[in-house]
Amino acid sequence: MPEARPEAPAEPGGSRTSAAVPSGASATSAAPTRPDAPAASSPIDTAIFDAARDCVAEFGVRRTTLTEVARRAGVSRPTVYRRWPDTGSLVAELLVRELREILAATAPDGGDARSRLVGSVVAGAATVRSNPLFTKIFRTDTDLMLTYVFGRLGRNQRALIDLFAEGIRAGQRDGSVRAGDPTRLAAMVLLIAQSAVQSAGMVESLLPPADLDAELWQALEGYLRPADRGRSADQGGPEGQGT
Repeated sequence: MPEARPEAPAEPGGSRTSAAVPSGASATSAAPTRPDAPAASSPIDTAIFDAARDCVAEFGVRRTTLTEVARRAGVSRPTVYRRWPDTGSLVAELLVRELREILAATAPDGGDARSRLVGSVVAGAATVRSNPLFTKIFRTDTDLMLTYVFGRLGRNQRALIDLFAEGIRAGQRDGSVRAGDPTRLAAMVLLIAQSAVQSAGMVESLLPPADLDAELWQALEGYLRPADRGRSADQGGPEGQGT
């Protein structure tokens, strides 16, 4: 997550939490064949994440407080604070988990590594655009969304770059992805996907959702496909990638 420090909502009693979002180490890379879902959490952590998701979806980031999250999770405030020092760090980890869950749920089972990666990114981007949590943040906290997800390179971006790089390495091993530094290629895949998510509303009259998915698929396929593999050998699309 980016390191900008937007001011978080005040907690009852006059205290105010900092929404500084940690820019930590990269998340554990997923297996090349399919992104892994987040590691299993304790029942308390799961209850807190669920409560935080509900709060953000209902109130937006700015009006979400750790006090309300604790109340909905059925735990004390100190229990939450021992895990996350402020609202920003909790939201940051929640968004990482949401993104990884989306990619894990949308990754195709078949095809070569490039097809699986591109299919996962395209389906994941479409899911993010309709996800209630991200939709609420886009609608009510656009500036914070830019900070949390599309700002300086931070935890969300590093987690996704690691994930995409694993898929790219697998594609280079099976010959379906062109040569190049996997991390650099993954960073470009992230930029392309972020643009498709962030600017989808602006171009919706020109690119309805299904058309946007198709064009995103074409962009990623063309970017990752080896130069010696012509289009005729790689027919397909969002609904059925070829090898």
